[in-house]
Amino acid sequence: MSGEPGSADAATRDPVFAVHRASSYSLDDRDRIQKRTIAVLIASQAAGGFGLVATYIVSALLAQDITGSPTLGTIAASCLSIGSAAVAVPMSRLMNRHGRRNGLRFGYLVGAGGATAAVLGAVLLNYPLLCLGVLGAGAGNAANLATRYAASDLAPEHRRASTISMIVLATTFGSAAGSAVSGFASEIGVSLGLPDKTGSYVFAGIMFLVAAAIVEMFLRPDPMHVAEDLSYSERLNSNAGAAQQAPSTREAISLIWQKPEARLAVLAMVVGQLTMVGVMTLTPLHMDAGGQTQSVIGLMMAFHIFGMYLFSPVVGHLTDRIGSYPMLYIAGGLCAWGAWWAAVTPPEGVLGVFMGNFLAGLGWCFGVIAGSNLMVALYPLHQRVAVQGVGDFAMLGAGAAAGLSSGALYSIFRYSGVNYANAAVGLALILATFLTYTGARRARRRPEHQQRAAVAAS
Repeated sequence: MSGEPGSADAATRDPVFAVHRASSYSLDDRDRIQKRTIAVLIASQAAGGFGLVATYIVSALLAQDITGSPTLGTIAASCLSIGSAAVAVPMSRLMNRHGRRNGLRFGYLVGAGGATAAVLGAVLLNYPLLCLGVLGAGAGNAANLATRYAASDLAPEHRRASTISMIVLATTFGSAAGSAVSGFASEIGVSLGLPDKTGSYVFAGIMFLVAAAIVEMFLRPDPMHVAEDLSYSERLNSNAGAAQQAPSTREAISLIWQKPEARLAVLAMVVGQLTMVGVMTLTPLHMDAGGQTQSVIGLMMAFHIFGMYLFSPVVGHLTDRIGSYPMLYIAGGLCAWGAWWAAVTPPEGVLGVFMGNFLAGLGWCFGVIAGSNLMVALYPLHQRVAVQGVGDFAMLGAGAAAGLSSGALYSIFRYSGVNYANAAVGLALILATFLTYTGARRARRRPEHQQRAAVAAS
């Protein structure tokens, strides 16, 4: 950290946004540093995406092999989302105090440790240890998600959604590679004397370490420090006073609750994650029941990943051009359509489960990019990291709940019944978007004195 002007000692003693010092960067520096930051985050995101997907594909199947229970298999797979949610808020607090690099490095290293523990759990046929390892691996997913906000720290306002989408796109390469080599990695693991499917965890641990190394070595200067530095300089020039303290987690929750648009942004990310996880968690078991091979399941996962990430530049560009609300309508529609198509497809079917997972992934892409863009736009710099952490916790927590409940729901309602419920969740996002948008339009039409009173009351 010593290589960053003015950041080493101050960032260690105080929250980043409370540091009072002369500006060390110019606006010209911002553009140069932003280009470097994007390149570094793309590389780390690709490596982390490989690790995440390589782990996810085999978690439910390996747990089912150990326990003989599909329900326990889905619980093991959902531990990825639980681990991600558990790490999201502590990681955002670490970023608040020490910058983006330290938080991302922490997430990736915990992910690597979790992958190692999962290998031991598989070797020992120890289901609790396997779940503990998958929990740790979920931290890598939390780090991957946080990179989209790190990329937005220095992004121009009119390019913010497009910048976020570039980072989301980078996950395509690592995730698609992880899906494609899942079977190959398992074969390598078997050749090394490891249980079947365990090789994917070995690959995941290595790639999380690669992502941590990329962030540690190359994410310098830290984009959050640069953004704070420039913001402080602007406040001095405008006589706006010293920078304000970052809010606590409780204060961040209150900040989100006070703004209907922020509640919608979080809901969009929650619905996207809930539907995506709800469809994806059960699909490998559904296909396995139809006699389909791990290679075909891996190919399905690749289609799902393409939906989540491949079209993100288009989604980001459209969000910058037409705004977040139209994109959230589309997000809800795609989630509902994908879940319905998967629901009506039998276990032996290919087209329905492939396209259903693709559309659910695409709906997630629309919801996360538009929701993240809306969230960033609503808050000043000193509040963003805290509200971003709370938003990601809600999103990942919803995914964890979907994963945990899916096994029990599968036993009762089967694959089709669970996905009909997922489709209904997508439709709920459409309704929430309509209500929030119409409410915001009515608020803008109020007399100015009423608007001021409403702002003061909030």
